[in-house]
Amino acid sequence: MTYTKTTGFAGEAKAAAFLETQGYTIVCRNWRTPQGEIDIIAEKDGALVFAEVKTLPNGGPETLARVLDEKKQRRIVKTAKNFLNMYRQYSSGYIRFDVLIVDTPGFDPVHHIENAFVEQT
Repeated sequence: MTYTKTTGFAGEAKAAAFLETQGYTIVCRNWRTPQGEIDIIAEKDGALVFAEVKTLPNGGPETLARVLDEKKQRRIVKTAKNFLNMYRQYSSGYIRFDVLIVDTPGFDPVHHIENAFVEQT
């Protein structure tokens, strides 16, 4: 396994553990379709959260903006819609798209950005 994948998996595990300490229930991790992947799907207080995790030990806000560009956001939204089509029990509730950045200099070990982006029309 490459350093990047190992770092990413460790960051996702750290982010999932953080969410659980904040009262979230993890519904799924690494949910994949041919169109894309959702790192973490979690629930809290009636909201379904599609979370993108970015582990950036050598990055900062500018790196996050580059790796989570509009194209990546559209792919996440499309993948989330596929999830909602398959699991209809979640399709009528409130959903949001969060980002968790892990091990990034200048931030908490896990920095949670709620409502980080919305679907672009």
